[in-house]
Amino acid sequence: MEETMSKPSEGTPKPLFRNLTAEDADPETSEIESLCLSCGENGNTKLLLTKIPFFKEIVLMSFDCPHCGCQNNEIQSAGEIEEKGVRITLEVQSEKDLNRQIIKSDYTSISIPEVDFEIPSQSQKGEVTTVEGIIDRAITGLTQDQEVRRAEHTEIAKQVDDFIEKLKKLKTVASPFTMILEDISGNTFVSNPKAPQRDPASKVVQFVRSKDQDQTLGIYQREASSAIDPTIPPPTQFTLEDLQGEVLQFPTNCPNCGSPCETNMKLTKIPLFKEVVIMATTCETCGVRTNEVKSGGGIEPLGQRIVVKVNNKDEFSRDVLKSETCSLEIPELELEVGPGALGGRFTTVEGLIDAMREQLT
Repeated sequence: MEETMSKPSEGTPKPLFRNLTAEDADPETSEIESLCLSCGENGNTKLLLTKIPFFKEIVLMSFDCPHCGCQNNEIQSAGEIEEKGVRITLEVQSEKDLNRQIIKSDYTSISIPEVDFEIPSQSQKGEVTTVEGIIDRAITGLTQDQEVRRAEHTEIAKQVDDFIEKLKKLKTVASPFTMILEDISGNTFVSNPKAPQRDPASKVVQFVRSKDQDQTLGIYQREASSAIDPTIPPPTQFTLEDLQGEVLQFPTNCPNCGSPCETNMKLTKIPLFKEVVIMATTCETCGVRTNEVKSGGGIEPLGQRIVVKVNNKDEFSRDVLKSETCSLEIPELELEVGPGALGGRFTTVEGLIDAMREQLT
């Protein structure tokens, strides 16, 4: 998706979700009174709406009880549930990988096959953590009741101690290990230290959820009914020519700040190619403008690989239609952009390079 930012005029409200920066003197943190589940008194919960680079919008929540000192921090996704689940396989090969930032939701399950370790889905709240933080939290949880186990169940306590030592050994990365994160909501993220280039130590796979997994997320599909309601008028038939000459408008949310805005959509035909759908969004709150192109035809039976040799400045003016599933690579710069990173767009060779540069700034 192509984005251009214009400076909002004075008096214009700030975006609902914005990046955390030192220059932002007022991040607009909300504070509400809430019940402490530890002592039953009222504590304070602070809410902060922000954005994670190369990811999406989130809500940071911090609870503090002045009566018993109970504290709790968690994270919830503010974006929509993705169409597909995600499975991230991370190869931890050095101590630097222990510092990788991880954003996990309530539905994230985590496993480390090398030590037969697994954290089931919905057993922990969503949070912003690291690889080392996940291991430390597991060690802390296993250590809590060890004194009771040693007194009542000596053999079980010995097994738990041995397993804790295995987890502590993982933190030294004496040998590489694998961490697998699976999230049916698709809202789990592992930072890429080489972004926007491909991460050689991480593999991301999207999968289609089952019906039971959809119901776990609260997604229910309406059962098809063969009965025809006579009170509902029949749908109007539109020809392809009618749609090509009409601009449709529908409400949506700004991809930059999340504020309500309008998106214009038009079906058009590219000469010597096929029909495409052009969508343009302008947000009056933050001033961002986006343009996106989606295919208006079906999926071709075969994929394509196109190699363009840029020998002079005239080559920069070549028209390029890029789909959402298209990946880009410039070997001379060791630059690689994966599918979905820039969205679908109809632009030029120069426009693609500008879009890559804007993603880095």
